[in-house]
Amino acid sequence: MEAAPPPTPHTPPTDADIAAFKEQLGRPPRGLRAIAHRCPCGQPDVVETAPRLEDGTPFPTLYYLTCPRAASAIGTLEAEGVMKEMTARLQTDPELAAAYRAAHEDYIRRRDEIEVLEGFPSAGGMPDRVKCLHVLVGHSLAAGPGVNPLGDEAIAMLPEWWAKGPCVSPCVDKHVDKKEDGE
Repeated sequence: MEAAPPPTPHTPPTDADIAAFKEQLGRPPRGLRAIAHRCPCGQPDVVETAPRLEDGTPFPTLYYLTCPRAASAIGTLEAEGVMKEMTARLQTDPELAAAYRAAHEDYIRRRDEIEVLEGFPSAGGMPDRVKCLHVLVGHSLAAGPGVNPLGDEAIAMLPEWWAKGPCVSPCVDKHVDKKEDGE
């Protein structure tokens, strides 16, 4: 079991964060509201998105995992059948099921504080099954430990994706003070 990355405060995205996001996912961000968690390397690894995109399309995934190393490691867990095992445990462990339902309610509450998406589920299969570990890990990283039990479990199974340094080249804000530039 690896050490989980520490929680980080949600912050407005900087130009450098947006550039890192573009490099991580190969596209510009859609509905980006905040950096919900930073990898120990300093780059964003979870972003908070608006419940609706700019064109009005509902986007119920509030916390979106952007780090390709973390996403790849999570994909390995999914391929190994972790989601099926977790879903089976939800059927036989009432305490786990109650904690997972509370995670679902937390997710919906956080999304509703931004904008209510009436009739839309939370994400990741919550509250009855595990459909996407990426969402659960994103929720756990953004909300902190103890909120999403299955997201926390998945994080504990992951290698330290940040150990080799940033997943993308470090980006710096490109703003240049004209006085320093001689103008």
